[in-house]
Amino acid sequence: MPPTQTPTLGEIQNAYSQAASTGIGRSNVYLSWPNIEPAQGKYNWGTSDIIMGLNREQQLNVTLYFSVINNRVFGPFPDWMDKPQLDQKLENETVATLDAILSRYYIVDYVIIGGNVDIYFRDHPDEISKYTDFFNGVYGKLKEKYPNVKFGNWFSLNDIVNHYDNDIVSKLNQGDFVAYSYAPVDLVYYQNNGPDEEVKNLQKMIDLAKGKKIALIEVGWSTDKSVNGTIEDQMKFMKNVYDFYKKNQSQFEFLTWYRQYDRPVDTCYGSLNKESGSMFGNEIVLNNTASYLCGTGLIDVDKNPKPAWDELKRQIESSPNS
Repeated sequence: MPPTQTPTLGEIQNAYSQAASTGIGRSNVYLSWPNIEPAQGKYNWGTSDIIMGLNREQQLNVTLYFSVINNRVFGPFPDWMDKPQLDQKLENETVATLDAILSRYYIVDYVIIGGNVDIYFRDHPDEISKYTDFFNGVYGKLKEKYPNVKFGNWFSLNDIVNHYDNDIVSKLNQGDFVAYSYAPVDLVYYQNNGPDEEVKNLQKMIDLAKGKKIALIEVGWSTDKSVNGTIEDQMKFMKNVYDFYKKNQSQFEFLTWYRQYDRPVDTCYGSLNKESGSMFGNEIVLNNTASYLCGTGLIDVDKNPKPAWDELKRQIESSPNS
């Protein structure tokens, strides 16, 4: 999205056009269940129709992030659902809502049902079996109707690496593919190692998926100095990631870069602070996370391209399906 606090439709449309000009083939769309279905069976398509329309206009396929788990949070869910549990009732409601979305938006060809599931289930290991039953139920019903759509869970590679939590992927790798995000940061969200060192962790995505194809859905390098970022390291990291992708392309479903534009750090801080009670342990982590997220853009807040922007275009020319 553009760097302004509240971008206009024209600014968003221009951002999509600019992104598509690089040769990308897809984007990520994040839909919140409370927003899309404020009353049971009554859908609010206003915003999603615009976003999906912009993707369709640029001939982009869509990876849909519609997750019943988001990091450490179970939910969020619409108010009408009261107190949902990982049971048959939630399974049926999830199927009904995703069915409505998929029947409306044919450009969606990948769906994330659980986001950063490794983080949530590290704190709730006793719920893993319930979730796998839930996922398999949702998957079976939707796959029958939408055989060309692929469904999976999303893991945080940096979180797995930093917590030495390799076993979690094999417990939650249901579906058609294994999705990862990768922020090359330590436990306090600081880019402590250089791009040559950090790229070595990418092999773990393939190893932990145990033969299932992977998707690298969000990956980026911040240029914010407060988290040890530079524009040179950002470009080097991009080259390294694409080198890995090209060598292992048969193992990938797709690769998408994280952020087009930088944003003012206070916008990231403000949105993160709303979740601080459940997401962040201290102010240092919160500040670093905001600096990382807002600084990973390939174009700065003044709309000046960073060197990695041109590098992205070069890489896409030689890397189909990215």
